[in-house]
Amino acid sequence: MVSAVQAAQGAARKALEATYFGTMTITEMKKVKDIKSKLTTSQPIVVLENQPCKLSFETLNTAAQSESAAAVTQVTKLFVSPDISIQAGSKITVTQAGITTDYTCSSVPAVYLTHQEIVLELFERWA
Repeated sequence: MVSAVQAAQGAARKALEATYFGTMTITEMKKVKDIKSKLTTSQPIVVLENQPCKLSFETLNTAAQSESAAAVTQVTKLFVSPDISIQAGSKITVTQAGITTDYTCSSVPAVYLTHQEIVLELFERWA
Protein backbone atom coordinates (compact mmCIF):
# COMPACT_ATOMS: atom_id res chain seq x y z
CA MET A 1 0.00 0.00 0.00
CA VAL A 2 1.29 3.44 -0.96
CA SER A 3 1.30 6.08 1.78
CA ALA A 4 0.06 9.62 1.21
CA VAL A 5 3.66 10.88 1.37
CA GLN A 6 4.84 8.39 -1.26
CA ALA A 7 1.88 9.28 -3.48
CA ALA A 8 2.70 12.99 -3.17
CA GLN A 9 6.38 12.36 -3.97
CA GLY A 10 5.39 10.26 -6.99
CA ALA A 11 3.05 13.00 -8.23
CA ALA A 12 5.75 15.65 -7.73
CA ARG A 13 8.28 13.54 -9.65
CA LYS A 14 5.82 12.94 -12.48
CA ALA A 15 5.06 16.68 -12.71
CA LEU A 16 8.77 17.56 -12.78
CA GLU A 17 9.55 14.92 -15.40
CA ALA A 18 6.78 16.39 -17.58
CA THR A 19 9.08 19.43 -18.02
CA TYR A 20 11.91 17.32 -19.47
CA PHE A 21 11.98 18.51 -23.09
CA GLY A 22 15.52 17.36 -23.81
CA THR A 23 17.28 14.03 -24.15
CA MET A 24 20.78 13.03 -23.18
CA THR A 25 23.36 10.42 -24.05
CA ILE A 26 26.09 9.46 -21.59
CA THR A 27 29.46 8.33 -22.93
CA GLU A 28 32.20 6.94 -20.66
CA MET A 29 35.80 6.00 -21.36
CA LYS A 30 36.05 2.23 -20.94
CA LYS A 31 38.96 -0.16 -21.28
CA VAL A 32 38.46 -2.40 -24.31
CA LYS A 33 40.68 -5.36 -25.19
CA ASP A 34 41.34 -5.95 -28.88
CA ILE A 35 40.85 -9.66 -29.65
CA LYS A 36 43.52 -9.81 -32.37
CA SER A 37 46.29 -7.68 -30.87
CA LYS A 38 45.47 -8.46 -27.21
CA LEU A 39 46.09 -4.76 -26.46
CA THR A 40 43.81 -2.92 -24.07
CA THR A 41 42.92 0.65 -24.94
CA SER A 42 40.50 3.22 -23.58
CA GLN A 43 37.60 3.98 -25.91
CA PRO A 44 34.46 6.10 -25.57
CA ILE A 45 31.46 3.81 -25.01
CA VAL A 46 27.82 4.95 -24.90
CA VAL A 47 26.29 3.71 -21.62
CA LEU A 48 22.89 5.45 -21.80
CA GLU A 49 20.91 6.90 -24.72
CA ASN A 50 17.77 9.00 -25.16
CA GLN A 51 17.28 9.65 -21.43
CA PRO A 52 14.76 12.47 -20.84
CA CYS A 53 16.27 15.51 -19.15
CA LYS A 54 16.10 19.29 -18.91
CA LEU A 55 18.79 21.96 -19.09
CA SER A 56 18.44 25.10 -17.03
CA PHE A 57 20.62 28.18 -17.51
CA GLU A 58 21.35 30.80 -14.89
CA THR A 59 23.38 33.95 -15.45
CA LEU A 60 25.41 35.19 -12.51
CA ASN A 61 26.85 38.68 -12.34
CA THR A 62 30.03 38.49 -10.30
CA ALA A 63 31.27 41.30 -8.12
CA ALA A 64 34.68 41.30 -9.79
CA GLN A 65 34.84 44.02 -12.39
CA SER A 66 37.77 44.71 -14.65
CA GLU A 67 38.54 47.99 -16.39
CA SER A 68 36.56 46.90 -19.43
CA ALA A 69 33.46 45.16 -18.05
CA ALA A 70 31.94 43.22 -15.20
CA ALA A 71 32.38 39.45 -15.39
CA VAL A 72 29.27 37.45 -16.22
CA THR A 73 29.11 33.70 -15.63
CA GLN A 74 26.52 31.28 -16.93
CA VAL A 75 25.70 28.20 -14.87
CA THR A 76 24.23 25.22 -16.73
CA LYS A 77 22.25 22.70 -14.66
CA LEU A 78 21.01 19.32 -15.80
CA PHE A 79 17.77 18.01 -14.29
CA VAL A 80 17.38 14.24 -14.60
CA SER A 81 15.85 11.22 -12.86
CA PRO A 82 17.38 10.38 -9.46
CA ASP A 83 17.73 6.78 -10.73
CA ILE A 84 20.51 7.71 -13.17
CA SER A 85 24.17 7.39 -12.15
CA ILE A 86 26.65 9.55 -14.04
CA GLN A 87 30.34 8.81 -13.48
CA ALA A 88 32.80 11.66 -13.02
CA GLY A 89 34.47 12.54 -16.32
CA SER A 90 31.61 11.24 -18.45
CA LYS A 91 30.62 13.11 -21.60
CA ILE A 92 26.96 14.12 -21.50
CA THR A 93 25.47 15.00 -24.88
CA VAL A 94 22.23 16.94 -24.45
CA THR A 95 19.76 17.83 -27.19
CA GLN A 96 17.16 20.42 -26.22
CA ALA A 97 15.25 22.92 -28.37
CA GLY A 98 16.96 21.52 -31.46
CA ILE A 99 20.46 22.27 -30.15
CA THR A 100 22.95 19.51 -29.29
CA THR A 101 25.85 20.30 -26.93
CA ASP A 102 28.48 18.17 -25.19
CA TYR A 103 29.02 18.68 -21.46
CA THR A 104 30.78 17.08 -18.53
CA CYS A 105 29.92 17.06 -14.81
CA SER A 106 31.54 19.83 -12.80
CA SER A 107 30.01 19.01 -9.44
CA VAL A 108 28.67 16.23 -7.27
CA PRO A 109 24.97 15.76 -8.10
CA ALA A 110 22.38 17.17 -5.71
CA VAL A 111 20.04 14.17 -5.43
CA TYR A 112 16.44 14.60 -4.29
CA LEU A 113 13.55 12.13 -4.14
CA THR A 114 12.04 13.62 -7.30
CA HIS A 115 15.13 14.45 -9.38
CA GLN A 116 18.81 15.25 -9.34
CA GLU A 117 20.59 18.44 -10.37
CA ILE A 118 24.06 18.40 -11.86
CA VAL A 119 26.10 21.51 -12.68
CA LEU A 120 27.69 21.07 -16.11
CA GLU A 121 30.70 22.47 -17.96
CA LEU A 122 31.26 22.43 -21.69
CA PHE A 123 33.10 19.27 -22.73
CA GLU A 124 36.54 20.06 -24.13
CA ARG A 125 38.30 16.71 -24.32
CA TRP A 126 38.75 13.43 -22.52
CA ALA A 127 41.02 13.67 -19.49
